[in-house]
Amino acid sequence: MCGIVGYIGDKNCVPIIIEGLKRLEYRGYDSAGIAVVNDEGCKLIKRKGKVSELEKKVYEEHLDAKLGIGHTRWATHGIPSEINAHPHMNNSKTLFLIHNGIIENYLSLKKGLIKEGYIFISETDTEVLAHLIDHYLKLKHSLFQAVRYALNEVEGTYGLAVIYKNEPDKIVVARKGSPLVIGIGINENFVASDVNALIAHTHQVVYLEDGEIAEIYKDKFYTKTISDETIVKEIHQVDMRIDEITKGGYPHFMLKEIMEQPESLYNSLRGRTVYDEGISKLGGLQGFEDRIIKSNRIIISACGTSWHAALVAEYMIEQYAGISVEVEYASEMRYRHPIINKNDTVIFISQSGETLDTLASLKEAKKKGALCVGICNVVGSSIARESDVGVYIHAGPEIGVASTKAFTSQLIVLALITLLIASKRNLSLPEGQEIISALQMIPKNVEKILKQKDYIESIADNYVDSRNFLYLGRGYNFPVALEGALKLKEISYIHAEGYPAAEMKHGPIALIDKDMPVVFIASKDSVYEKIIGNIQEVRARNGRILAIINEDDDTIENMVDHVIKVPKTHNMLNPILSVIPLQLIAYHIAVKKGLNVDQPRNLAKSVTVE
Repeated sequence: MCGIVGYIGDKNCVPIIIEGLKRLEYRGYDSAGIAVVNDEGCKLIKRKGKVSELEKKVYEEHLDAKLGIGHTRWATHGIPSEINAHPHMNNSKTLFLIHNGIIENYLSLKKGLIKEGYIFISETDTEVLAHLIDHYLKLKHSLFQAVRYALNEVEGTYGLAVIYKNEPDKIVVARKGSPLVIGIGINENFVASDVNALIAHTHQVVYLEDGEIAEIYKDKFYTKTISDETIVKEIHQVDMRIDEITKGGYPHFMLKEIMEQPESLYNSLRGRTVYDEGISKLGGLQGFEDRIIKSNRIIISACGTSWHAALVAEYMIEQYAGISVEVEYASEMRYRHPIINKNDTVIFISQSGETLDTLASLKEAKKKGALCVGICNVVGSSIARESDVGVYIHAGPEIGVASTKAFTSQLIVLALITLLIASKRNLSLPEGQEIISALQMIPKNVEKILKQKDYIESIADNYVDSRNFLYLGRGYNFPVALEGALKLKEISYIHAEGYPAAEMKHGPIALIDKDMPVVFIASKDSVYEKIIGNIQEVRARNGRILAIINEDDDTIENMVDHVIKVPKTHNMLNPILSVIPLQLIAYHIAVKKGLNVDQPRNLAKSVTVE
């Protein structure tokens, strides 16, 4: 979750670190800090709240240094405060450390260090690392070796960066379970928890793997494992533009990303279908198609919005490919000892490719011999690297915490995987061509929906003061109901629940009255008549109804308070279109409530700790 930025080189590190921290604000945080080492010694500044507060203090102090580290913290151990903010330091104030992750055995380590005379000033687990490294420095080890020895005593996860007054020509970094990337420049090098913090300065990066530790100088770096084995790392080129991570004139990243969906969906589709053959081609799965097709079952593991995409895929694959599918919360799958064998294919979905629970589930499935398929947005991410094979969704950087364009691009890729499997099993050529034709129309259909954005905003006016929502859908639209409710919860802080419409009578119907808005996702599909019956039941109880319907539907339009019309498409692609109005409704309600839609409280873009 938290943000790490470090710099060593010939320039003043302070503006570079502050800028990098701002690039990482979307990840979520509650405090920020910076530590530098220069000819005058060391300086540490920390502030509760936004990076802008830290920035004011930093520039008041006129900091100037060639070596420094900065951090944005999301509280785990210890409340948000300046004392608990990172960087943390040793008692002699010569060593500074920033850390993402959780040190699980920090209490036992802390007790031992207190007995040695170390004084702790924070409530954090991270401070243990600063003192433990100091312990090894006092034994006359170099900073690199002191960090390495300390980490061999640690249980838990970490992405960390350390600087030391007595060795002012280096940053020592290490990773286990929390992402870390080294940026390579000319007479300057960088470190960050996310490439977004680096691309204004370099596109050359090195990804650290779990159990690796690096010593970074301004003109070189060395990498080993924490067991002291030398590693030669590959330098990767990051294909990302700075304009992709700016708002581009929009008031919020979330709105920009909603409006970018015609382009992001086109990019997800581009070059991946062959109409004449009625098939899809996914280069990332090449050579493994037969193994996937012959799978006993397919398991899909994900968290949050990606889990909702997985639910849609369950309908797709079972209906059109005829393979049994199970959908798992990664956070549950990793701990419940699932029965997985070598004849299974397990698909892992994560926008960031760094979701800790999903990554842990992947590693467990690999141990059991299953084919592991990654579906990610971020090139070079941990899940992308750990998977046996995979597919990038090519949605482009998604900065808003509430996922929008990544979700719809995930659905496109899952539809392409369904088509790939089904076309080699039981799908006819005309059926395959029908799906491809519908896929190719998706970007234009999304454009049509987005042209209603002002109308959708006017509908949102009617629901700003609502305290609860119910979202209902059947079949493919049930996961959309879940996703619509999640979006509203995430950014407007309104309680909302998604349900299969048929389950309404098994409990939720008791909640319906004039103060309970009910959102129906009501495409003209095989259960259309059933959903009309559910609408009538809500009407009979004075519920306020907003319905997402097809353009040619004038039946439901006369039954409800408000409608938003979407183009008709292939049955399995309905969720891609029907979710767009729900994204806009959630966005506009949150804006009208005066909330920060890009950085909702208590949430982070990438969940890299438990």
